[in-house]
Amino acid sequence: MRGRRGLMRGHQLEKGAHGRQLAKVVHGRRLAKVVRGLAWVVVPLELVLVVCLLTGAPLPTNVLIGVEAFAVAVLVVEGVGLAVLYRRGGRAAVREVVPGPVRGILGHELRVFGSLGLWVARRRHGVREGDLAFGHARDQAAMLYGLVFVCVVETIGMALLLRSWPAVHAVMLVVDVYTVVLMLGVHAASVTRPHVLSADALRVRHGAHRDLRIPLERIASVSGERRFTHEAADGVLNIPVAAQTSLTLELTEPVTAVGFLGGRQPVTTVRLHSDDPAKLRAALDQALELTRARTAPPPPRGRPA
Repeated sequence: MRGRRGLMRGHQLEKGAHGRQLAKVVHGRRLAKVVRGLAWVVVPLELVLVVCLLTGAPLPTNVLIGVEAFAVAVLVVEGVGLAVLYRRGGRAAVREVVPGPVRGILGHELRVFGSLGLWVARRRHGVREGDLAFGHARDQAAMLYGLVFVCVVETIGMALLLRSWPAVHAVMLVVDVYTVVLMLGVHAASVTRPHVLSADALRVRHGAHRDLRIPLERIASVSGERRFTHEAADGVLNIPVAAQTSLTLELTEPVTAVGFLGGRQPVTTVRLHSDDPAKLRAALDQALELTRARTAPPPPRGRPA
């Protein structure tokens, strides 16, 4: 009798736990729908507001403040909702709400602004003790600094031209300052995220938007090949810097390259650029020799006499 009661009680507890889990799933889905719905509301509203400001349409101050306050409140609610979803379901739950391209763009922006802090602190990302780092930012530095200078001049010019329209001037000032900081962040990402050669892999990077880990045992050959034109081809990944690549890696097995917006591509040929391609090639050849010697099968034993 006691055994039967224990089984019934265990069944009831299991049923209750299953019900609570089901309730959490349902609640999570409802929360995801709410977050997604708020995004569909606030984004068009902000776009309409920006268009009105850029076209010079008169907007009462109360309306402008109300719309911006509503947008900020919605963003706060979305942030809290995403935090709750992440706590309950991890990254998988957040992926259901935030599309892949949006996650890619936001991740890129966070890496860019984080690189500014590393640049100021004179630190590098992903370079451990014993690793060899090879920069790839030198040949594009002049171009990026030139673009930053042009953006600064454009910011000053727009500020003078739009001084009679305070609302439009404020919007354009934010956009221009953000552009200047973003351009500096792109260069900072290239400086602080070099190619990294470790004992077992080569990490090929291009600023904050390309990061590819290639195991050394999959590299068949390395050749010095300077290219200024790169045609798209299946299985080929071109990572040019200042429109050029200086090294070509041929792989024995494909590796998966993840694009800026999350797209995946298996590649067997990787073309990259380095500030000192000869030095990177020499270090890579030496690392490949050590890897092949370490992974080579032992010689067959002779038959005993």
